[in-house]
Amino acid sequence: MNFVDIRRTAAQLPDDWNSLLLAQVASTAVKVLRMDGRPSVSESHDTAEALLVVDGTLHLVADGIEIEVRAGEMYVVEAGVEHAVHPGSQGALVIIEHTSNAA
Repeated sequence: MNFVDIRRTAAQLPDDWNSLLLAQVASTAVKVLRMDGRPSVSESHDTAEALLVVDGTLHLVADGIEIEVRAGEMYVVEAGVEHAVHPGSQGALVIIEHTSNAA
């Protein structure tokens, strides 16, 4: 898949908060998901991840700090940082993260 309409793809996802892998570039995954206003549980990862809001707003708490990421903005969560999505986050979100490349 070389061309992706991210907003349209997110809108067509069957479930909110379930990401779809758009591309795998070496050991980097590019995923899209649709936010529906529900919060998420706190999590952390061994590697950093970039959160790019394509449409809407992401209400995030990272390392105890509240952050609002709007359409066209990106926030990078550093490795090991606890983060969670707060209520009211809606729209399309692209997640760029390192994965183990088994190929």
